[in-house]
Amino acid sequence: ELKMTGSVKPSSSTLLEPTLLYQEGEDPNDLLECSVHTLPKPLLREFRHVFGDQYLEQSPSSSMQDDDDDAMDMVDSNESEGRLELLAIPTNQKALKDLVAIGDDIEKEKDRLLNVFLNFGRDLCQKLRAKGYWADFIDPCSGLPMLTLNCNKVYSEVDGMECLLNYRAYSAGFCKILVHPKWGSAVYPATIFAHAPVDVANELVKSYPTPQT
Repeated sequence: ELKMTGSVKPSSSTLLEPTLLYQEGEDPNDLLECSVHTLPKPLLREFRHVFGDQYLEQSPSSSMQDDDDDAMDMVDSNESEGRLELLAIPTNQKALKDLVAIGDDIEKEKDRLLNVFLNFGRDLCQKLRAKGYWADFIDPCSGLPMLTLNCNKVYSEVDGMECLLNYRAYSAGFCKILVHPKWGSAVYPATIFAHAPVDVANELVKSYPTPQT
């Protein structure tokens, strides 16, 4: 059973409410809060600013796998699985320390959280691409796409979380700090994007294991 998180009312873009999960084969304590959303107009503008129309240039058979027969099967299945939608799949991790602070221990924690997300982002994007759909994830360090080439526009994770999840943020100098409804500023946000049918994205996210009660 999926474990819902947060106490903020979901935005109208929400297709799958925030859920705690982890990647199979990884530490079950490395939990990510994950949800699925359509792109509201402000975020659609941001998406096009970052990615342009490159998601349309990738043919359905483009995949991280090279098996042409599998790719053709995927193309056939695309038409029967539903209309393609631009989707955001935001993730948040609960940090062991308040990430607003500074110090070597904070940087070590950020590195841990980064690696958890990069492993998850690669895994989910690989699964989406293996089905013939475009997917990419944002590098939390640079704000740039990890898989789409020739992109030099930075995506704002904090703005995205405000728009998609109605989470609050505050300004600290030149930085915007995300405030999670349960974890405060001890939170590490990072986002995956996809051009895929809603049902496919939802089922893939729901296929990840959830913490046991």
